Amino acid sequence: MPSVTPSTRRRRVLGLGVAALALAVLAPVAWVQATGHVRVRPSADTVGAADAIVVLGAGLCPDSTPSTYLRRRVETGAELWARGVAPTVILSGDAHEESDGTTYDEPAAMRDWIVAHGVPESALVLDRGGVDTTTTCRRAREAYGVARAVVVTQDYHLRRALFSCARAGLDAAGVGVSAASARPVHWLWWHVREVPASWKAAVRELV
Repeated sequence: MPSVTPSTRRRRVLGLGVAALALAVLAPVAWVQATGHVRVRPSADTVGAADAIVVLGAGLCPDSTPSTYLRRRVETGAELWARGVAPTVILSGDAHEESDGTTYDEPAAMRDWIVAHGVPESALVLDRGGVDTTTTCRRAREAYGVARAVVVTQDYHLRRALFSCARAGLDAAGVGVSAASARPVHWLWWHVREVPASWKAAVRELV
C-alpha cells in the first residue's frame, strides 16, 4: 500500500476544512430559505384569508415619499386589502428624528401612498417600532393581536422574512414583489446580500 506523502495529507486536510466551512455557511442559509419557501404564495390571488396584511418598510426618497421598492410593496398591500384578504393593513417601518431636526417616518409615508390607492385610514395600523423584520413580526403578534398574517416584501427578501416571522411565533404567508431596478448592480447586490443575511438570521436563532 503506497504511503501518503505530507503534501497529500495537507491537501486532504485543506479539502476537509473547506468542506466543513462550506457546510457551516450553506446549511444555515438553506434552513432559512427552505423554511420561508413553503410559506411563499405565487401571487396576490392565491393568498388565503388572514387577520392582517403586513407591509415591511424599504426606505424613503429624499423628499420623504416611498422609495420605488417601498411603493411596490404598498401597492401590493392595497391590492390584497381590496381582494378582501384581511381587514387590516399594518404598515411597519422606521420612524425617528434626523440630526437636522427633520422627521424620518416610513409608516406615515406608506399611509399617504396607500390611502391614495383606495385603502381607508380606518383599515391601517402604523407600526413605527418595526426596526427589523423579526421585531415587526413579534409586534404584529404581541402588540396588535395578529395570529395569521400575509407579509409583503421584495421577492429576494421574502423567504428570510417569513423565516423570521415563523421564529417570532407569527403564522405568516407571503407575497413577493418585483426587485427590478434601473441599475442591475442594485438587483445583484440585494440578491447576493441575502446569503450573509440568511446566515445571520439562522445563527441568531441558534445561539
